[in-house]
Amino acid sequence: MRIEEIRVCGTVQGVGFRPNVYRLANMLGLKGEVFNDGEGVLIRVSGSEEIITEFVNKLYQECPPLARITELIRSQYLGEFDFDNFVISRSINSVVKTEISPDAATCNQCQKDIFDPFSRYFRYPFTNCTHCGPRLSIIRAIPYDRNNTSMVNFSICQECEREYEDVENRRFHAQPVACFVCGPRAWLERADGKPVISDMFSMLDDVDAVCTLLQKGEVVAIKGLGGFHLACDATLENAVIKLRNRKVRYHKPLALMARDINIISEYCYINDLEKELLTSPAAPIVLLNIKDNHKLASDLAPGQNTLGFLLPYTPLHHLILRRMKVPIVLTSGNISNEPQCINNEDAKDKLSKIADYFLLHNRDIVNRVDDSVVRVIDNQIQTLRRARGYAPAPIILPPGFEKIPPLLAMGSELKNTFCLLREGEAILSQHLGDLENASAFNAYQETLNLYLNLFEHKPEIIAIDKHPEYLSSKLGKQLATVNHIKLAEIQHHHAHIAACMAENQISLDTKPILGIAFDGLGYGEDGTLWGGEFLLADYQSFQRLATFKTMPMIGGKQAIYQPWRNTYSQLINAFSWHEIQEKYSDLKIIKFLETKNPKLLNQIIEKGINSPLTSSVGRLFDAVAAAIGICPEQCSYEGQAAIEMEAIADTNILKNNKETLNYSFKLQKSANIYYIDTSPTWREILNDIKQHILSSEIAAKFHKSLAVAIGTIVKRLRQEHQFNQVALTGGVFQNQVLLQEVKMQLEKLEINVLTHSIVPTNDGGLSLGQSVIAAAKYLRETL
Repeated sequence: MRIEEIRVCGTVQGVGFRPNVYRLANMLGLKGEVFNDGEGVLIRVSGSEEIITEFVNKLYQECPPLARITELIRSQYLGEFDFDNFVISRSINSVVKTEISPDAATCNQCQKDIFDPFSRYFRYPFTNCTHCGPRLSIIRAIPYDRNNTSMVNFSICQECEREYEDVENRRFHAQPVACFVCGPRAWLERADGKPVISDMFSMLDDVDAVCTLLQKGEVVAIKGLGGFHLACDATLENAVIKLRNRKVRYHKPLALMARDINIISEYCYINDLEKELLTSPAAPIVLLNIKDNHKLASDLAPGQNTLGFLLPYTPLHHLILRRMKVPIVLTSGNISNEPQCINNEDAKDKLSKIADYFLLHNRDIVNRVDDSVVRVIDNQIQTLRRARGYAPAPIILPPGFEKIPPLLAMGSELKNTFCLLREGEAILSQHLGDLENASAFNAYQETLNLYLNLFEHKPEIIAIDKHPEYLSSKLGKQLATVNHIKLAEIQHHHAHIAACMAENQISLDTKPILGIAFDGLGYGEDGTLWGGEFLLADYQSFQRLATFKTMPMIGGKQAIYQPWRNTYSQLINAFSWHEIQEKYSDLKIIKFLETKNPKLLNQIIEKGINSPLTSSVGRLFDAVAAAIGICPEQCSYEGQAAIEMEAIADTNILKNNKETLNYSFKLQKSANIYYIDTSPTWREILNDIKQHILSSEIAAKFHKSLAVAIGTIVKRLRQEHQFNQVALTGGVFQNQVLLQEVKMQLEKLEINVLTHSIVPTNDGGLSLGQSVIAAAKYLRETL
C-alpha cells in the first residue's frame, strides 16, 4: 500500500473540484483527504500505485466544467496518516499561489431550477452552484471560501447548508449558495423616489416587473453581477433615443441581450463558433453581422454593420427576459466615460437622471467587472475587451519564462489593464477603462491593490509605458520609488508586439520576428508619437525598420475627435493649398476645410504649435474617412470615423479589385529606416472623389491598397533581414477588413502570421507585453 501527496494547481477552487476528487476517490476505494490551501488543492491518499495512477488520470479526464489543472505533482507522503475513508478537510491558509476563477454564466441545471415550480430555487434570482455563478466579482481574499466573499453577510439556512454539506449535491461547497430564505434579495425602486405601485404589475414580483417596464418604454437601471447596466426595449425607437440622450452617448454602439439564440438569429447571422461563444460559461458580448430588414431601433449602432449581442448570464437576467420576445439594450450603467456603478447609493446618485426605475439587490459587488467583447474573424476568436468570464484566468507564458521574479506591469492610459507575472504565468486584470477619467483612475488603483492583496503579490520589478504623462506610468514610478523596486520603462509598440508573441507561445529564445504595430499613438523613442511601425523584435529589444512619414496632429488631442484635422495634415503634405484650390475646390471636403482657416492652420504647423508629429495609422484612417464624408467635423468616441469607414467598405470590390487599380504609396529610405509617404495616395483619392466614385468603393480600395503596401514593404524587409514570422498588433488591427487583407498578402509570401485571440490587440493587451519584456530583460541581466 502506497501513501501519496498530490498537489494540484490551476483553477481548482470554487469550481467543484474537491467534491469531484471525493467522488473519484470513493469510487476507486481510496482513503485519505482533500483540502484547499493557498497553492490550490492538496490530496493525501492511500492505495495501490496502480489505483492511484488511475485516480490521477480520472482527475484530468473528468475535470469539472469550470476547473483547469495547470500542474499536478505526485510525491510519496511520509507524514501522519490516519484515515478509514476519504474526507474533505477544512481549508488551510498559506502562501497564495492558486488561481481565482472568473465569474461564470448560469449553468443549464440552475436555469432549470429557476423555472421549475417544484424547485426551492423557483424564480430565485441568485441561484448558483459549483458549475456557475459569481467568483471574481464577490471575492475579497483567498482561499475562495464563503467568509472571504460578500456572501459572508448572509447566514446560510438549514436547507442550503444541507446541500452545501452534501458531497453528492452539485452545490457542495458552492460558496455563494443561497435561497429565498437566507440569501440576497432584489427589489424595485422608482428613480424619482415615489413608491412603486404594485397594481400596475398585476401579480408579478419585482424582477419580472422589469420586463413590463421595458415593454412600456421605460429605462431601467439593473444591478447585475459585476456592475449596473441600463436597459430598454431595443425595438422601441423612442426608448433607445431617450437612453442615448440621457446618457450623453450619441453614437457609440449599444450592447443587446436576448432571451435565447433563436431571438438573436432573427436579427443577426450566427455561425457555429459564435454560437459556442454566446452559450459558453464566459457568455461575452459577441459582435455579429446584421441581417437586412431587421426590426430593431435604427439608433442602436449608427454607421455599423454589426451588433453586439449577449445571452442572459445570471438568473436575474433569465427571469427578466422570460416574457421578452425581443432584444433589450443592456449597456454599462455609468455616466459617460466613468466606470460602471457597483453600489446602490452611488448608482441612485449618478443614474437617477438616466433611469426611470432601479432594480437593486443587497449582495455587494466587491470587484467591478465589465462584460467581455469578442468577435470571430476567419473562424478565430478576437478578444476586444477581456473582462467578465475570462479575467483573471491566468495566461500560461511561453517556454523560457518559468523562473521569473514577481513582476507588475501597469498597462496603458486607455483601455487599461494591469498584469501580474509569477512563475511562468501572467494574471491579466479585467478591463479597467480609460484612466484620463478621475473615477476610472481611482477604480484602477483600488483594483490593483485588491489583486496585489488577493494574490499576495510582492513585485520585484514594475514595468511601465515610456509615455511620461500616462497616469499608470506615474503611479508605477511612485510605487517603485516608495517601495525601492526596480523600474522598467517599456516602449509602447514593442509591448504590443511582445504581447502578441507571448499569447502565441513564441519562446524566450526565439530569433527576432517582424512586428507590425498600428494604433492611435504611443510614445516613440525619438520623441514623436508612433503608430505605424515595422519593428524587428524579440522580447528584449527591437530595431525600427520602417514607419509612416510623420504628420502633425493639429490641435494635439483634438485631432483624435475631429478627423478633419488629420485630413488637412495629410493633404498639406501631398499638395500646396494653392494646388488644392486650383484642382479640387469643388469637392465637399475642400469646401469644408476652407472654413477652418487654412492660412492659420499652416502657421500652426510651421511653428509646431500644439501639433505633435505622429506616424499613426489610426489617424491616417480618420483622415481618409473624413475625406469621403464620414464624421469630418466631430467624433463622439475614439476611432468612430475609422470604424464607420470599415463598415461601408464594399466587400465585392475587395474580392474583385486588381492590385494595379490600388492607390499608390511612396517608399523612401533614410538612416536605415524606410518611410512610407502617403502623398500619391491622396492625389488618387481626391481624383476618385472628383470622379464621383462611391465612398464604399474608395473605402474598400484604401483598405486593399494599404494591405498591398504592407505586403510590399514586408517583402523588401525580408530581403534585408532574416525573419519568417510577422505579428500583427495594435488597435488598428481590430479592423476586420484590414486584418484579413494583410494576412492574405503575407500568406502569399509564405510567412507565418501571428495575431491576437485571447488578449486584446488594442491597449487592453499592452500590460502583458510590458511584463514579458521586463521579465526577459531581467533574465538577460541575471544570466
